[in-house]
Amino acid sequence: MFTEREPSAAPHHWLTRIVTVYLFVLLASLANVSFAQTRDQDRTPVQAVIQEQIDAFLVDDFETAFQYAAPNIQRMFGHPRRFAQMIVRSYPMVWRPVDVKYLDVSRVGPYALQKVMIIDQNNALHILRYQLVPINQRWRISGVEILEIPGEQI
Repeated sequence: MFTEREPSAAPHHWLTRIVTVYLFVLLASLANVSFAQTRDQDRTPVQAVIQEQIDAFLVDDFETAFQYAAPNIQRMFGHPRRFAQMIVRSYPMVWRPVDVKYLDVSRVGPYALQKVMIIDQNNALHILRYQLVPINQRWRISGVEILEIPGEQI
């Protein structure tokens, strides 16, 4: 037999859940914005140079990106256009990263060695080691080495 039941609290339960999820997403978004701003402010000078070059790559401003290269790299390629061709062909993960995380940094003589984890457009993970050298009291990128073969997609 069917009996009539009192109206359930289910609609109220779902509304509470929706509001809770919305607030969680909103707070998480605000935390991410705050964290991103803090992260930008907390970058070391070495990391700032790498990020500024990556930012230039993202908008295809190869002339600006070329300025972050050390003189040995600039001499090797001679012109931003040839530098751009090499980057697009050999370092697509640097040209169009989806995510960039800065790992450990070390010093060897005058050089700074910064490990960087990059996730590319195909969601493949790459670990690179940037070598930077101080030129006129500013860091310049003198080489980039791919440390690991691209990993599984994440």
